[in-house]
Amino acid sequence: MLPARKLLIAVLCVGGLVTLTSLPAVAATATATVTGGTLGFVSVPANTGFNVTLTGLNQVVTSTQTFDVGDATGSGSGWNITATSTAFTTGAKSLANTSVTVAAVPTVACDSGASCTAATNGTSYPYTLPAAATAPTATKIFNSAANTGLGNQTVTLVFSLAIPANAFAGSYSSTWTYTLVSGP
Repeated sequence: MLPARKLLIAVLCVGGLVTLTSLPAVAATATATVTGGTLGFVSVPANTGFNVTLTGLNQVVTSTQTFDVGDATGSGSGWNITATSTAFTTGAKSLANTSVTVAAVPTVACDSGASCTAATNGTSYPYTLPAAATAPTATKIFNSAANTGLGNQTVTLVFSLAIPANAFAGSYSSTWTYTLVSGP
């Protein structure tokens, strides 16, 4: 019979051999299918309002408008917002068809909780909102170049309304139409 000490050494040697003969690592493949979603306004753009008191001088008043755009297409095609309007009228009186402009480049920010690729805009400013008794053909008010504008983001524009000194007092109204279209 082997003494206990020799038996322990024999067991440790056999155990060591088992450790040295473990199986080699194997590789496995993981896949992920990412399906594109839609392009659209996250929320409907709000109505725009201007308030002014006539002073006998020409005036320009401003109003901020936000467009919350969601591009979940994953295409990188870019997008653009087009706009048109009817003339501001009150009864038979109207403001000039060129009275609404956007003077400066709009700002763009990712929505809270969204990782986005901010839109790179190529529209020139100042921009004049098309207007007539019947809304004319819409023009690009903002565009997102290819490979930008992905994810949810808010575009903020500041509209200016020119009120001439000789304007008639009244509650003027105009219908503004915005369309979000794929492609820059």
